[in-house]
Amino acid sequence: MAHGLHNLGPRKGATSARKRVGRGPGSGLGKTSGKGHKGQQSRSGYSGQLGREGGQMPLHRRLPKRGFKNIFRKEWNTVPVEALERLFAAGATVDAEALGKAGLLKRKGAEVKILGTGDLKKTLIVVAHQFTEGARKKIEAAGGRCEDVPA
Repeated sequence: MAHGLHNLGPRKGATSARKRVGRGPGSGLGKTSGKGHKGQQSRSGYSGQLGREGGQMPLHRRLPKRGFKNIFRKEWNTVPVEALERLFAAGATVDAEALGKAGLLKRKGAEVKILGTGDLKKTLIVVAHQFTEGARKKIEAAGGRCEDVPA
């Protein structure tokens, strides 16, 4: 058989024919179409209420509550100094805008924190909201400057 886009299809056994309900006793789903006799569930338009278990305590109420979400938690865009070494030229001013263009900021609107991971040999002027101790030492040891964003 010739290969090509015109011959593509699902793998053998990956699909099955749709159920044709109400098509006689031979189909296994004739007469009441698998809905049983009478009652709300046999009527057209029936769709059960979500989470309703007919008097039994619903699953979402049987399970214990877990965890805690701190609504006052502060989100940070963290940037290691090794990324600054890799992406910026010596003497460059690195601020939130430059970090955004370099694709280093993952959270929109979050403040920038520089981490001391990796090595830095280039002289850079880094403007950020916060610096770790190690990051500040590495930037200043390379001849650079750390500037805090005014609050």
